[in-house]
Amino acid sequence: MMLIISTVACSEQSHEEHADGETTYTCPMHPQIVQNEPGTCPICGMDLVPVSQSGQNEGELMLSESQIALGNIAVKRVKYGDVGSSTILTGQLVLDETQTDVVSSRAAGRIERLHIKETGQSIRKGQPLYELYSEELLTLQREYLLALRQNQEFGEENPRFASFLEAAKKKLLLYGLTEVQVRNLASIEQLDARVTFMAPSSGVITEVAAAEGQYIPEGGVLYRLGKLGSIWVEAELYPQEVAQVQAGDPVQVSVQGFAEGTVPAKVTFLSPELRAGSQVAVLRAELPNKEGQYLPGMQANVLLPGKSGAALTVPTDAVIRDESGSHVWVQTGKGTFQARMVTLGEESFNNVAVLSGIRENDKVVTSGAYLLYSEFVLKKGGDPMAGHNH
Repeated sequence: MMLIISTVACSEQSHEEHADGETTYTCPMHPQIVQNEPGTCPICGMDLVPVSQSGQNEGELMLSESQIALGNIAVKRVKYGDVGSSTILTGQLVLDETQTDVVSSRAAGRIERLHIKETGQSIRKGQPLYELYSEELLTLQREYLLALRQNQEFGEENPRFASFLEAAKKKLLLYGLTEVQVRNLASIEQLDARVTFMAPSSGVITEVAAAEGQYIPEGGVLYRLGKLGSIWVEAELYPQEVAQVQAGDPVQVSVQGFAEGTVPAKVTFLSPELRAGSQVAVLRAELPNKEGQYLPGMQANVLLPGKSGAALTVPTDAVIRDESGSHVWVQTGKGTFQARMVTLGEESFNNVAVLSGIRENDKVVTSGAYLLYSEFVLKKGGDPMAGHNH
């Protein structure tokens, strides 16, 4: 949208030379119209506006009230504040390695059955994991049943048989049997050649290290189990982004597929070196996951907050960028706007810090800045920043 409206050819009116300090009147829509006294434009009928030949500054533009309304020109006083920039990193949820359990065999024997054969499956505490045939466990069951019969027959006469029974029971419990399994053994008084072992805690199976029919020693690894009470989000940082964050900083994490928005997390680790074969460092943050809704492998975004610090800030749309540099339009009077060269600092999607070129309480054009730039080029035939020291 242009503020200058094309007109049909009109008779040329020569510009008279005026002494320094003399006020002349011109049409905002047709700057070739210049008169020594107030009046209306012979082309469009608009009221002429005054312009001081000595008072008009370089890079200055005058607009009528109708032009300002038509161009939706809006201004705002410049204040100190935070830019509020943030860096968005792409990350992925991974298991918290500090919350990993190893499920190992309590006795030497043969794996008769694996109830869980695939990684990535969620399990709950007490859920059956595997069945083991073990001569050692059969011997311990025989010892328990023998101590049980002796206590039943001679316990009232000799109390030490009760202690033998308790010792035999503790052995079974230490080898991984549950209280329920021991009670069932005492109830039916029958040996079970295949003992079922339960999951020691809830989590996700991250590794299945054994197979059915395999003989394993005591302490042999069967499963690796990751807990989901908390989960890690890992993201990659470029070298220029590493300085923006350090361990202990709060960040916001947005997990894809969840509509609740961002959730707070805390940075727990920054790799001290770049990842092999790349130019990125790894950031790790801990994300609460009490309900277990977040699973490893989910994609997430990590928002790093920008540096806080008071600075003069203006909306990003208020800044005009061209080959001459960056400038903003400042309202210097009623209907009068001047282009000011500025030095920019930290920038976010919405705001940018201005290091020099304007002062606090200056009225900066926040809407319609590019229209003013176009208007100046059409009226003056040049760059409003021409001649400025860049």
